[in-house]
Amino acid sequence: MIKTLKYNEIDIEQWQNLAKISPVSSYFQTKECYDFFSSLSFLEEFVFGVEENKKLVGIICGYIIADGGKIKRFFSKRAIIAGGALLDENISEQALQTLLNFTVKSLKNRVIYIEIRNYNDYSLFKNVFAESGFIYNKHLNFHIATPNVEYVQNKMSSGKLRDIKLTQKNGAEIMEISQENDLKFFYEILQNLYQTRVKTPLFPYEFFEKLINLPEGKIFGIKYQNEIIGGSVCILFNQHIVYEWFACGLDGKFKNIYTSTLATYSGINYAAENGFARFDMMGAGKLDKDYGVRDFKAKFGGNLVENGRFLYICNKFMYQIGKFYIKLLTH
Repeated sequence: MIKTLKYNEIDIEQWQNLAKISPVSSYFQTKECYDFFSSLSFLEEFVFGVEENKKLVGIICGYIIADGGKIKRFFSKRAIIAGGALLDENISEQALQTLLNFTVKSLKNRVIYIEIRNYNDYSLFKNVFAESGFIYNKHLNFHIATPNVEYVQNKMSSGKLRDIKLTQKNGAEIMEISQENDLKFFYEILQNLYQTRVKTPLFPYEFFEKLINLPEGKIFGIKYQNEIIGGSVCILFNQHIVYEWFACGLDGKFKNIYTSTLATYSGINYAAENGFARFDMMGAGKLDKDYGVRDFKAKFGGNLVENGRFLYICNKFMYQIGKFYIKLLTH
């Protein structure tokens, strides 16, 4: 017997257990992440589950978000499911399809599209997603094995390792941001990066302010001459994975200080020093497009993986208008 579940019907203990044993588990599908999303005022969280013979075998957790003023918000309302669906290894195709169809039915009149960002391999389930109307788009990422610091450094390019050592030798240091002043300096740098170069929406300050209070949340700052000049936002998962959600740095401002390089290395080094199996860079662009960030990330010695994304378009007309608007914005 297959049954779909809303939040108040999901057995929390079964959910937490599934997050520990699933072969496609990620932080972003945990009860802890759902609670974090619930605490944020600028998005609307959701979670759906599926039971098979009274056993929880699937969870889809995410958030609805829109950007900008009234008109822009109207054309940018979307559902994001980070990490991919949380699935039991023995889930049936029928149960997965039931979960996907329930997700679409629950969201399709509330958003323009639904995007599932996979951080694990879902190739075994591609046909089921396709049958439920999800389009598969290739998307790259880097996974870095982090058994110890020596292994990590041996895998990195000699140039990156040199830049890290030179940056630290010249006085830049890694620290964990916990003070409000440091966090504000970091956010200002990150916000400027998104406004001038990335040109995609950035979460409000509230996101970062609350993340540093999570047991799983870490914001590593790069401090030089008593000022924050960059850093990285990381999430820890089950003593297994460290995710890099954001990173930035004032590159080129100081001689022989490679801020962004040290910022990304800060999370990798933390994973290696604290017994985590891998560091997840959370994206390296599309296969057929040049992407400077991918070239930068490649030099840290990770494995290039292609776990892709699943897209369900709820409103094709508004989706095309939104795409056109974003293209104008980023060129």
